[in-house]
Amino acid sequence: MKIIHAEPSDTQGLLYVHQQAFATAHDREKGMVISELVQGLLGDPTAEPLHSLIAVAQDKVVGHVLFTKVDINEEGSNIAAQILAPLAVLPDFHNMGIGRKMVMAGLDALRKSGTQLVFVLGHPEYYPRCGFSPAGICGFEAPYPIPEEHAAAWMVQELTPGVIGTVSGKIRCADTLHQPEHWRE
Repeated sequence: MKIIHAEPSDTQGLLYVHQQAFATAHDREKGMVISELVQGLLGDPTAEPLHSLIAVAQDKVVGHVLFTKVDINEEGSNIAAQILAPLAVLPDFHNMGIGRKMVMAGLDALRKSGTQLVFVLGHPEYYPRCGFSPAGICGFEAPYPIPEEHAAAWMVQELTPGVIGTVSGKIRCADTLHQPEHWRE
């Protein structure tokens, strides 16, 4: 398996990954909703710079992770920040560490590009294994309110040591992601 930056020719494959990964027996539509979100983000100029990585096994796209630009709504803030949204792996390739490898490769690429902070709204037991910790207690507010019982799902990772504590505020995502329906459980 290899992890590489996605090219335009990979789009159909990575959209298929999201369709399959997020579809459930009870909600087949969710996979299409996430796939449409990804397609929208890939074409959204407010998401740039973006980092789109795929996992390829057996000459097939089996995973995808997308990082897009966010702004921190604090006067004078010039922090380079991104959000991880979404991450998907084909069901037949779950529990092989592919998601974590993609996240770590993405974080490494972001660090090299000068990104200082990365946010995620995700599973509070999964993302801490990739170095994320709760963002709310660090002074970062999600674009839309996160219910208290899910507060631990809103997380941040510092890629430049010492940035957390020097900035705080509300996060503004790319237009495509900055919609309330993407911030509900």
